[in-house]
Amino acid sequence: MPKGETPTDPRDPPQTVEAFRNRLMALNGQLPRRLQQCADHVATHMDHIALSTVAQVAQGAGVPPSAVMRFCQEMGFSGYAEMQRLFREALSRAAPDYATRLANLKAGGAGQPATLVAEFVEAGRQSMEALARDLDESALNQAVETLSQARTIHLAGFRRSFPVASYLAYVFDKLGVPAVLHDGVAGLGHRSTLQQGDALLAITFAPYSEETLSLAAHARKTGVPVVALTDPAASQVSGLADTLLTVTEIDFGAFRSLSAVIALALSLAVAVAARRET
Repeated sequence: MPKGETPTDPRDPPQTVEAFRNRLMALNGQLPRRLQQCADHVATHMDHIALSTVAQVAQGAGVPPSAVMRFCQEMGFSGYAEMQRLFREALSRAAPDYATRLANLKAGGAGQPATLVAEFVEAGRQSMEALARDLDESALNQAVETLSQARTIHLAGFRRSFPVASYLAYVFDKLGVPAVLHDGVAGLGHRSTLQQGDALLAITFAPYSEETLSLAAHARKTGVPVVALTDPAASQVSGLADTLLTVTEIDFGAFRSLSAVIALALSLAVAVAARRET
């Protein structure tokens, strides 16, 4: 070791995913049975940790949640939240570009069209099951109440979330619910249309859209309630939203479909329209 360099304390939490992986490999076979189950599950599902709850990890590993917490501490973290933060930050920084994703799919032998369909159907099925299992009914009811009382519903969703926002604009129009789609065309944000009595439905997923976050912050400043449709990570969104609806989308080859979020968005739109009729 070079003179003056401070050795890394093995009790310190890993600072990178690579360091986490190295520590996991070093501990392999040295952990008690339940902690080894956690290690084995995490090792094969690292791409899911950023968007998974403690209960989901515990279920996947076949252990109680307390074992997951002990595993986190064995890895040097104070708890699950600190370990998950490492993966959330890595997710927001290092999503592979689409050329890399395609190359990885081809390298894995999943380039055949029928195989791709089967894999995306399976990812969609898992996402829908997760939605049905983890849905926060209280938050959903609150979101419906907020949006149904709004004079106009403002819809913000950019990049990957844009298909959801634009579909909601179409559905609300067909249901006779006044809505404004903030699409950013020509750099226009339509912020001036946000008025008292309105509500904003902000849709964004990691890595979160700066346009959506900015509009949500503006809405909060002007007293317009914000309903956020996002993933469980939601670290940058939770402080801007009055109501938080979370959806976990299982990915395949780093591509994430919109199966579960479209199902939740459509349900939300129909529920809002029905509530406004009463």
